[in-house]
Amino acid sequence: MSSASTLITNIGELSTQDYSADAPVLKNAAMVFEGERISWIGPAGNAPAADEVVDAGGRAGLPGWVDSHTHLVFAGDRSAEFEARMAGQAYEAGGIAVTTEATRAASDYDLTRMLLARAAEAAAGGTTYLETKTGYGLSVEEERRHARIASTVADAVTFLGAHLVPDGADADEYTDLVCTDMLAAVRPYVQWADVFCEKGAFTEEQSRRVLQAARDAGLGLRVHGNQLGPGAGVQLAVEFAAASVDHVNHLSDDDVAALADSWSGRDSGAGVPGTVATCLPACDLSTRAPLAPARQLLDAGVQVALASNCNPGTSFTSSMAFCVATAVLQMGLTVQEAVRAATYGGALALRAHTGADRDGARAVGSLAVGHRADLQLLNAPSAAHLAYRPGMPLTGMVFRAGVQVPVRR
Repeated sequence: MSSASTLITNIGELSTQDYSADAPVLKNAAMVFEGERISWIGPAGNAPAADEVVDAGGRAGLPGWVDSHTHLVFAGDRSAEFEARMAGQAYEAGGIAVTTEATRAASDYDLTRMLLARAAEAAAGGTTYLETKTGYGLSVEEERRHARIASTVADAVTFLGAHLVPDGADADEYTDLVCTDMLAAVRPYVQWADVFCEKGAFTEEQSRRVLQAARDAGLGLRVHGNQLGPGAGVQLAVEFAAASVDHVNHLSDDDVAALADSWSGRDSGAGVPGTVATCLPACDLSTRAPLAPARQLLDAGVQVALASNCNPGTSFTSSMAFCVATAVLQMGLTVQEAVRAATYGGALALRAHTGADRDGARAVGSLAVGHRADLQLLNAPSAAHLAYRPGMPLTGMVFRAGVQVPVRR
């Protein structure tokens, strides 16, 4: 039995982010969904018949946001820490321990309820593909519990047992635990592993052990790197062919060159992807850190992603539109570059940019025939309004895998 089809017509501007197409930005466009997949894209005047018709009313259309870096499994409140930071207190990695205590005390029911609410809030803002991490458990049982809960909601789950060394624990002994019993406990629920390679968290040697163990376990790799100062995170990420290195606030010329070299000889549509540099501008603003050098990275040939880093300590927002506006207004990106980083870039960072009909998976982050039908329509005639009207609630309609998502006001 064929799936029901839906025609989205009268799209004023459609930013497909499909750069294999002749025109990645179409005017007066239309799109047809069949079930969860896109079956047709083209001029509205040439659109085929469908079972249902949705009039976009001249709105701009673009792929749903792909948020490739969040920490959504948590309980508790750290607004006092935020207020102190705004009054001049420096950010340090140790604040994670506050959330760990509250999260451990929360029931499965409460953690699941809060995760579902946060995911729904993100979807209402246009996010249709969502990664989230463990990392507020920091014990074998708690990390397993958080990974299991996350796997029921998120599209991709990352093991971040190496988020912080718990108070009173020996750092090397805890690293061994992360690499053995903890990794084995979470393995059924996760696709990725991450490590916070930073002063106050995990050293280069400890981070290397975590990445090696995760790779041996068959997980994809990610790295929190170069957030608080210069460090080994970027170089380790490239050495281990990690899918992404995230934060990247403090980069040397050698770091930029290493990331660029990981993409040498490849383009966005062919070959094995290099290491994506994921910028987290909402976090940078909240911690009063220098904004990640996205312009320099793009100019060097590095693929860049934008993500929300939604978490209770340094970036309690899932607004990818805010990240896009910040990237345009303060980081030197064009509107299309910022939109691409928040859609296709995030998909690259999660290796979800390809896969139509592969193992039942469908590509996200760009709009093309065969890709998952993830579309957002703005209450605006063009994507430029995301930065032209920063902070305004422009999300008009959202479709995830061909199903319309409620948009709350």
